[in-house]
Amino acid sequence: MAAEEAYADAGWAQRAPDDRPYVVLNMVLSADGHAARDGVSGGLSVDRADRTVFLALREQVDAVLAGTGTIAAEGYRRLIPQPERRAKRAAAGLAPDPLACILSRSGDLPDAPLLTDPEQPRAIYTGDDADPRAALADLRTRHGIRTLLCEGGPGLNRALLAAGVVDELLLTLSPLLVGGPGAPAVAGEPLPDANRLDILSMFDHLGTLFLRYRIRPSSGSLPADG
Repeated sequence: MAAEEAYADAGWAQRAPDDRPYVVLNMVLSADGHAARDGVSGGLSVDRADRTVFLALREQVDAVLAGTGTIAAEGYRRLIPQPERRAKRAAAGLAPDPLACILSRSGDLPDAPLLTDPEQPRAIYTGDDADPRAALADLRTRHGIRTLLCEGGPGLNRALLAAGVVDELLLTLSPLLVGGPGAPAVAGEPLPDANRLDILSMFDHLGTLFLRYRIRPSSGSLPADG
């Protein structure tokens, strides 16, 4: 099976609740639990499979959410710059470009091309509107978003997990040992309650593992910068 088929036909849109999108959290970690190497997640990739899956996931969702720190560190640009990928989305009944979403309690926004590209649709929530439950409800009811892909970082992930609004975790485990002091992983700081995971699938590509889990959500609410 090709790497881009690891999460094909996941059926997320059909599972969307009435009051929020179906939320899928995608993260990559080294084998010793680091979410970045040399400050960026791309440093954890050992072959093209991770990038291929990353782009394939963006192709099939209505919206992509990322934390302000991740957007700044990774230099986010237009989410799908390739015309052929936008055409593929349109043929599948999706908007050519997924909606880029940002939650920032502080209102501080990163200096990144994502926020200035006139071709990239955006939804930015600040202050009290950046509460994960409130923002997701608005995305569902006002923007019609059924599927949302969250690309981290750990601070944002923690807020979503603590609010009980993440449905699935897609965890890419890179066959690298990064070493060094402890670093934020999937959720950064400890969660108020542990989240139980049920594994749905596992795909191996040249030693990189693509793990798909269903999450049994906890309850609560935390701020959403990260």
